[in-house]
Amino acid sequence: MDDILSTPQSTDAGSADAGAAATAEDPSAALAAERLEELRRLQAEFVNFKHRTAREKEQLRTFVTGDLLQTLLPVFDDIDAARQAGDLADGPFASIANKLEEILVRQGLTRIGAVGEKFDPNVHEAVLQQPTSEVEPDQVSMVLRSGFRIGERVVRPAQVAVAVAE
Repeated sequence: MDDILSTPQSTDAGSADAGAAATAEDPSAALAAERLEELRRLQAEFVNFKHRTAREKEQLRTFVTGDLLQTLLPVFDDIDAARQAGDLADGPFASIANKLEEILVRQGLTRIGAVGEKFDPNVHEAVLQQPTSEVEPDQVSMVLRSGFRIGERVVRPAQVAVAVAE
């Protein structure tokens, strides 16, 4: 124990003691250093707060947009059915349907489900299996109802038929 206490200090330890002694002698310098450290901490907290609120705002926007678009999906289904029946070839209703689809796409709505896609249970709902040679096994062979996503959030999975080997 005596060896440790009698060992001379290094220059770094001596300078640290000198800095502590200088701040002990000058209380205004110690107060300024303390306030500067508090200011840096507050600034870091504020930057983190700004980033967190921006992220939460974007998540809330996506969630609200998704809920609104989810209520419009039956209209989208009717538009698809009318197109497949040939009722939307021309006319004012075709123009309105196109404008509605453009607006929804600008809001981030994308279709899920196309023939030939690899079946993914996260975005597809397998309604039936269909033996076919038109596409590879475990791929979508027929889309029964389109699915939709906003960003990474799946609003409605696509109902599909999955190809199996003949």
